[in-house]
Amino acid sequence: MRTHELVLRQVEADLSAGKLRLGDRLPGERALAGQLGVSRPSVREAIRVLEAMGVVRTAVGSGPDAGAVIVADPGSPLTATLRLHLATSHLPMGDIVQTRVLLESWAVREAADRATPEQVAAARQLLDAMDEPDLPRERFHLLDAEFHVALATLAGNVLVSTIMASLREAIHGYVIAAAPNVPDWAPVATLLRAQHRAVLAAVADGDGDGAARLVAEHIEGFYKASRLG
Repeated sequence: MRTHELVLRQVEADLSAGKLRLGDRLPGERALAGQLGVSRPSVREAIRVLEAMGVVRTAVGSGPDAGAVIVADPGSPLTATLRLHLATSHLPMGDIVQTRVLLESWAVREAADRATPEQVAAARQLLDAMDEPDLPRERFHLLDAEFHVALATLAGNVLVSTIMASLREAIHGYVIAAAPNVPDWAPVATLLRAQHRAVLAAVADGDGDGAARLVAEHIEGFYKASRLG
């Protein structure tokens, strides 16, 4: 079990037992590390994951507002989303890919009708970041997953964007798993960049059907090319 799963389960157990309440602060890194039997850097990374998942909000410093504050109610719909997030690591990659195609094809079709120029520009910034020279492959994949979540968000459907956000780690995971099957990375990265640009351009032009076709080809193409299926 990964460290953030341990921390999340501990938080949920303490919330259910009344030991913690919404708005309370998590114990410090040292205390959590000792409680869970893990290192402090592992706890620090777990807190970052939980913040990205919307479980906690963090503030730096040493004052009264510093630390990780619990912002997710275990009785809210977010709980189901968090459990989906945890479960995705155990799902077949092919199922994740099919789910992505369904969600993202619908999302970009909707986004073509409703995304504002400002929203498209924000998504384009992620692509610009992916164009940086000498960008580490790991960073490229993280930005890639973030871009696909941003695409889903453009559709304006909170549930779809939340599900996509919960799949972010699973997407990143299977892309990393494909790395050994893609030894010649440079041309693949060039192709992926071009495909991302084409999808976003179709959304910006209001071509929903074209965007849906392009994003499906992009997702399925990488999956097949990396020989994960």
